[in-house]
Amino acid sequence: MKRVSIASLSAVALVASVAFATQIPVVANFLPGGSAIAQNAKKGFVQLRLDAAKQLITKDAQGKQKVTWTALEGRATVKPGDILRYTVSGSNNGEKAVKGLVVNQPIPQGMKYVLKSATVNVNKGAKITYSIDQGKTFVETPTIKLRQEDGTFKTVAAPAEQYTNIRWNFGESVAAKSTVRGIYQLQVR
Repeated sequence: MKRVSIASLSAVALVASVAFATQIPVVANFLPGGSAIAQNAKKGFVQLRLDAAKQLITKDAQGKQKVTWTALEGRATVKPGDILRYTVSGSNNGEKAVKGLVVNQPIPQGMKYVLKSATVNVNKGAKITYSIDQGKTFVETPTIKLRQEDGTFKTVAAPAEQYTNIRWNFGESVAAKSTVRGIYQLQVR
């Protein structure tokens, strides 16, 4: 069994960028406990938080599988095959809407993305993109080229092991005093 802290899994890896309409520089302060604040001195701030939970599968009295999630705090024990669910939330505590909130979450070494597990709450223009090149480029469906026996190449969906980053674009704007959320799952290798 591996014994690791949540911080080493990815709480420290939370990277946020906020592009405001006036393009004023943003400052991100990373706080203990998986939270950060991205702020723009003239427009307010967005508080970011990363929470983790471990999947537990049990059977009820009828033998039917039941999936529950247990919050991970401090040091946690995980082993290969365990599924962890991460929730990235952003709260606009300011008095004005924040335009262009984007959160980029690297996938830590020793973990792999669970395909099709990422979600984003409904917000006009919100979308999820992925990177397989350490965050240099992002697309909705990463692909790779595989060499065929005849020497030609075929484009196929990238396997989960090659995903390196998940990026949420929370849409055109995040209204004042509102919260947005993105969820994804990783499997311990």
